[in-house]
Amino acid sequence: MSLLDDLRADLTTAMKERDQVRTSTLRLTLSAVTAAETSGANRDELDDAGVLAVIKAEMKKRNESAEIYAKAGRTEQAEAEKAEAAVLGAYLPAQLDDDALAAIVAEEVAAAGGVGDPKAKGKVIGAVRARVGDQADGGRIAAAVTAALAG
Repeated sequence: MSLLDDLRADLTTAMKERDQVRTSTLRLTLSAVTAAETSGANRDELDDAGVLAVIKAEMKKRNESAEIYAKAGRTEQAEAEKAEAAVLGAYLPAQLDDDALAAIVAEEVAAAGGVGDPKAKGKVIGAVRARVGDQADGGRIAAAVTAALAG
């Protein structure tokens, strides 16, 4: 069963359970998948990697919105966005914890020439992304590499 089929089945289940947050989140996500499938020159059904990319983009939108709402003092809307992000997070691969990410970053920094070389940042980030794949967000990787290179 593909990820898209899982989303559709979970939408049906959420509708039967009358779970408003899951239902609306999954509907919006499926709509975004459909938009991605029909946009551009390529009008094919997305594979699991494409669907996963759409889910990541939707989750990023929710997290950014929650942050903006929280800064504006609109805690109710921020909590709603966080709840939607939690629903989407269930479809993403497990994330590396900070210690595992720091260990991989330390190995790549050592391989790139060591601490104190800010020019190696892009090279190290690329190497870490190649190793961790979808298990760490780009922002987390960049922050860990910057901290490691700073010493």
